[in-house]
Amino acid sequence: MANVSGLLILQLNQALIHHSRIFLFTGLITIATVPIIYFKLDNDIPSARFLTPKERLQCRERLRANQSGSRSTNLKWSQVTEAFLDIKTWLFIAMSFGNNLGAQVTNTFGPLILRGLGFDKYKTTLLNMPFGFIQYAIILLVAWAAVKFKHKSLSLLIILLPILTGLVMLYLLPRDNSETAALLVGYYFLAFIFGCNTLIVSWILANTAGETKRSVMMSLYNAASSAGNIVGPLLFKSTDAPAYLPGLRSTLGVYCGMIGVVVLQVVNLVVLNRMQGDRRVSNGKPRDIKDHSMESSYVDVHEGNEGVEDIGRRAFEDLTDRENDEFVYVY
Repeated sequence: MANVSGLLILQLNQALIHHSRIFLFTGLITIATVPIIYFKLDNDIPSARFLTPKERLQCRERLRANQSGSRSTNLKWSQVTEAFLDIKTWLFIAMSFGNNLGAQVTNTFGPLILRGLGFDKYKTTLLNMPFGFIQYAIILLVAWAAVKFKHKSLSLLIILLPILTGLVMLYLLPRDNSETAALLVGYYFLAFIFGCNTLIVSWILANTAGETKRSVMMSLYNAASSAGNIVGPLLFKSTDAPAYLPGLRSTLGVYCGMIGVVVLQVVNLVVLNRMQGDRRVSNGKPRDIKDHSMESSYVDVHEGNEGVEDIGRRAFEDLTDRENDEFVYVY
């Protein structure tokens, strides 16, 4: 018994040393790149060295078009309160929590699932290398699609479909040699999970105005993300090896729930836009305002909004999306 305990302790120490080396290596890379980022990355539009004076003015006008407020260092408690009372805050938090909870199927248990398909630890490591490349490609593809098609919710719903497909394949297909290729394809479908966070963050920023409110929203997003990463591993138990069917079933339920949350958020934003239209009418403005913030090239804020006097006049007053009746919510 003592020999077994000593062997387990030795294996645990070796695993800790191995992971410590990985974290030290990545940490040193982070430290080494800080000076480069500090001196080479510009802080804002006026200090952007790669922009011409005309382009700086155009960038500022694009900020006027999206009505997201100006940069401010003042903490406004009214904006903190508004962030917590806003329904869309909690829907975005649910998306962040759900996606990062479900992501543990690849982050923590991906190698275990691959090993459950019959691969040894060396082949498992090799098969995870293209998975990382697919993640990178999907993040770029999702970012491009969101800008190209100008519908973040639709892009998010589309990439949830291959995630669900992959989970269903891993859950239903038998673990034998005849289905190895199909199971591997199902596992690679899960790489789409890592495109969700990109869309959720951009969707939050596109629908939140006010510096303090935006900061609170991003803080809550990060908190929900961390909570999901903590809870996620609890879905998978060693007793469920090698198929981990209960964990896969729970993850499948999480992403089905995410589809519902995305749809609810779209409905919520439609209602908010109608409320904004009612406010504009009561303030003597046209009900509909042309939102140029999602255009692929620069468009003057007044183009298509000739009936709105002094449009964007209050865009840089650090107003929240609820306070500014010219704010248009993005789907």
